Amino acid sequence: MTGEHGDEGPSDQRWDRMARHETEVERLDRNWSSLLQELRVAQTGVQLLTGFLLTLPFQQRFTTLDDQSQTVYLATVAFSVASAILLIAPVGMHRILFRQRRMSLIVAAAHRCAFYGLLLLGMALTGVTELIFGTVAGQVAGWVAGGIGLAGFCTFWVLVPLAMQNTGCKDTARAQ
Repeated sequence: MTGEHGDEGPSDQRWDRMARHETEVERLDRNWSSLLQELRVAQTGVQLLTGFLLTLPFQQRFTTLDDQSQTVYLATVAFSVASAILLIAPVGMHRILFRQRRMSLIVAAAHRCAFYGLLLLGMALTGVTELIFGTVAGQVAGWVAGGIGLAGFCTFWVLVPLAMQNTGCKDTARAQ
């Protein structure tokens, strides 16, 4: 369940107040710091991937790609660039809203940007996997590798976290 700030539900907010002895401002600061740490990991990867993709059209072998591979390439670049935009957007939001006491809004918007940015990054990784395997080992290998990449992304970035969320297991401190 998403709370009013897009990052936790009302029961988590109550728990933070009682168990952590956090004020609303302290909770928002902690959430912002946690989100920034996550974005640092994702931003590096998406920036490297996007840089790699942007150099490909200037390679000699790129002209040998068929129409279907060029379409996959363009979609992959679009996913990668859109992911970079969303994963870096919280920095711009924070700069513009700095010292305006809008941390609740910043955390909620950054949470959404990070979530959708990661989804787009997963799509970009799927596309680049398909492109590389398709170019090196043939179209069938490309589609198989892309499918495996997509399955891995969906499993570990979406399904496993959702399963963990729904298991009902809480931190031991929550039980107190």
